[in-house]
Amino acid sequence: MQPDELPLPPVIPAQPATLLDRRAADAGAHAGDPDFMTSLARGLAVLMAFDDQQRALTCAQLSHRTGLSRAAVRRCLHTLAVLGFAGCEDGKHFKLTPKVLALGHAYLSSSPLVALAPGVLDKLAARTGESCSVATLEGREIAYVARSKGGDRIMSIDLGLGSRLPAYCTSMGRVLLAALPPERLDAYLAEGEFVRRTSRTLATADKLREEIALVGAQGYAVNDQELEVGLRSIAVPVRDRRGQVAAALNIGTLTSRRSVAELETRLLPLLREAADEFGRMLV
Repeated sequence: MQPDELPLPPVIPAQPATLLDRRAADAGAHAGDPDFMTSLARGLAVLMAFDDQQRALTCAQLSHRTGLSRAAVRRCLHTLAVLGFAGCEDGKHFKLTPKVLALGHAYLSSSPLVALAPGVLDKLAARTGESCSVATLEGREIAYVARSKGGDRIMSIDLGLGSRLPAYCTSMGRVLLAALPPERLDAYLAEGEFVRRTSRTLATADKLREEIALVGAQGYAVNDQELEVGLRSIAVPVRDRRGQVAAALNIGTLTSRRSVAELETRLLPLLREAADEFGRMLV
């Protein structure tokens, strides 16, 4: 048995990561901005609270997820229902309708990341037999732009286009955080609450700063069961023709299939090759 495959201590229980930054729905956070539309922010917060784990939600559940009052959530749901973006068949549980797809259509049809990533990922997945993904940094989370599942499903949740995960405990997130200007990284580390997803999760600002500095210096990030027990991943930045980091590219695998050493010696060269190919396509 490899040293990095020794049994882990019990997982430290943690609440599921929230998929949206609650401050977006907090009027107080933007009190000094006369052009900020609090009602719009609250409506978007309610819209974003739905996910593949909870497709039907009550007003109370949405209130808990967003931090908004039930009265505010009720008004948002009424507006979304009148506009055709949400529906409620039993008078209690609300669901999004296919009309919400129109909100992302402009991005999906115009983004070179979305258009070009599948070809790169499919080729990389075929060469490695592993799941491969591309993500960008959105606030304090990473947003999946494209994904090729490759082999077996490796996570307890199913990730697809638009799925989000915390940046601090993911390999792609750390690659993207390492590319931030110092002042933005300082703000990220100062403002965050870092939940221990497993017993291995780095969950303090000091430890994360040290790790992110290492990622920036070596040009890649390895995540060894910090997001989920049994899952390992390795990520590199995708740089466009100007040398700017446009996204992150990773390979995810099971601990039973690949050691950390294998990720760095066998998969990292292929990952970097794919990232270079992808970057050359981006203007």
